[in-house]
Amino acid sequence: MHLLQSGVDLAVIALWLGHESIQTTNIYITADLASKEKALERLDPVPGRFSRYRPTDRLMAFLATL
Repeated sequence: MHLLQSGVDLAVIALWLGHESIQTTNIYITADLASKEKALERLDPVPGRFSRYRPTDRLMAFLATL
């Protein structure tokens, strides 16, 4: 995952690991929460679809007390 975050192409990583197929390398790739967040931020909202839920500060403060 660190190689991907550093910008190394997945095909290059697969070659370094000696994998015959990129699909084999995909098995070992798990995106961390920060990577998922960045990917979602780059997407344009789809018209007619629900937008991403954003909790209010009041709700977050309440949840922090639990």
